[in-house]
Amino acid sequence: MDIIALGFYAVVCGCLSLFAPQLGTLYVRLGVGAAVGAVSALVLPLIKGAFGSY
Repeated sequence: MDIIALGFYAVVCGCLSLFAPQLGTLYVRLGVGAAVGAVSALVLPLIKGAFGSY
């Protein structure tokens, strides 16, 4: 994993952790975490391409 991906996912997970206690049950938090991870994995190549570091 390159440093850009590592930093991007660290920021996404850090932001998600701010809201995790308010999300409710374990299953809701798991679902939200999976959705955020999937969206961030889809968005990262677009961001890298926009900045020309692909």
